[in-house]
Amino acid sequence: MNQIINMIIRQVMHQLVRRGVNAGFDQASKVGKRRNQPEIDEDGNQVQQRQLTPQERAERRARRQARQDTGHAKQSMKAMRRFSKF
Repeated sequence: MNQIINMIIRQVMHQLVRRGVNAGFDQASKVGKRRNQPEIDEDGNQVQQRQLTPQERAERRARRQARQDTGHAKQSMKAMRRFSKF
């Protein structure tokens, strides 16, 4: 009877840990995201976007790469969970 209870507890804990890790990765992937709202001046007109400096362009490229890396990490974790079942 004790083995059955331990098995059930182990399965439940595994599911909880997996959900927690997924939630953490989801939150980490949202860090750099924000809504793309157009800037509006005092008259209510949209402000034209300015050209990005090379430094700003590099920062955006780094943020985009980080988001992609997070997605790849999630895919790898899913694959490892699938393979570790056997």
